Amino acid sequence: MADGPVIALVDGEHHPAAVRETLDRVMAERGLAGVVFCGGQEKRPHGPLEDIYGRTVIDGPEEGLARLAPGATTVLDLADEPPVPASRRLRLAALSMHLGLAYEAPGLRLDPPLYEQVAFAGPKLAVIGTAKRTGKTAVAGHWAGLLREGGRDPVMICMGRGGPPAPRLAEAGTALEDLLAIADRGEHAASDYLEDAALAGVPAVGCRRVGGGPAGEPAHANVAEGAALATSLDPGVLIFEGSGACVPPIHVDRTVCVAGAGSGEPFAEYRALRADLVLAAEGSEIEGLRFRLEPEPAEALPAAARVALFTTGAPAPEGIEPLVASADLARRGPLAAALDRAVAERCDVYLTELKAGGVDTVARRARAEGERVVFLRNRPVGLEEDLDAALMGLVSDA
Repeated sequence: MADGPVIALVDGEHHPAAVRETLDRVMAERGLAGVVFCGGQEKRPHGPLEDIYGRTVIDGPEEGLARLAPGATTVLDLADEPPVPASRRLRLAALSMHLGLAYEAPGLRLDPPLYEQVAFAGPKLAVIGTAKRTGKTAVAGHWAGLLREGGRDPVMICMGRGGPPAPRLAEAGTALEDLLAIADRGEHAASDYLEDAALAGVPAVGCRRVGGGPAGEPAHANVAEGAALATSLDPGVLIFEGSGACVPPIHVDRTVCVAGAGSGEPFAEYRALRADLVLAAEGSEIEGLRFRLEPEPAEALPAAARVALFTTGAPAPEGIEPLVASADLARRGPLAAALDRAVAERCDVYLTELKAGGVDTVARRARAEGERVVFLRNRPVGLEEDLDAALMGLVSDA
């Protein structure tokens, strides 16, 4: 148990005498920063909460936790169903951790993630997501491109499950030959940092992470070491990119959260709470600036190209009608069959996302067939608001 006073969550489904006795014991053993009422009426008599429980009580957990957090270390959940079912309990845990508080319930303890400080005087930005494949890399790379065009000299720091064992720099404009050489060494050649360097045209540092807790804390990550490598390049801005639903364990100035379709699970809200700007995909249950990803080739295609398209789920770019289209880039068996179809159709351009098997499988096969490889990037576009202005506004405020 953490040292320091706790915020106790209570409800009206317990008899007030039982609650008062427990609060007195908690006060004696740990100290009480305050009490928050979470609803329920079955055993709650009429009258003010203060009279019922013998102390000041705030009605409503969202308001109560925010008000009491500065004087507490832990939220102690003494409530129960039906006013606090499992789904609400986890949302209260997410809010607690966002406020820097540990959360305790019977049989459960969650500690807030730790975020390290980085010695860098310029803006430190982060792009995180509510899940895997929400568009984090597309948004982070687009933001980096905007900053590069504005003369801000960004460097990106990416962590991934296939990242290098020690932080590694990919130069701006990393080429397909460089990626194939990485694949030939048996390393992951489609890591996000390589995609950023190749498609955003900025230096990117690759880092490794393992595991991911409910609030996005990795079990192990070398992001702090990656940040040190990035700062040695004398950048104007640092952009930290999350991995899946994992959050870079670094204290930053501004955070963008990319919320995918759905995203209604409780700890997705923790990530949204951390954000200064939420970009919400079509179908997302989280409120934010609505956007979509528009796929486009990273370079112009010949007018008569016979195109084979390989993605993790993105549609074909506007104006392109591929002879073969596969969304199996992350499934090697079906991907091999799609490549065989591309050969049978005499495709001469293999248009692929720089993800999963895009290099070690698609690009290798295209080269073996003597055909051209073009990468597909996804450009984020605001549906009702100016997404670019919103991103750049965060930097000016940092």
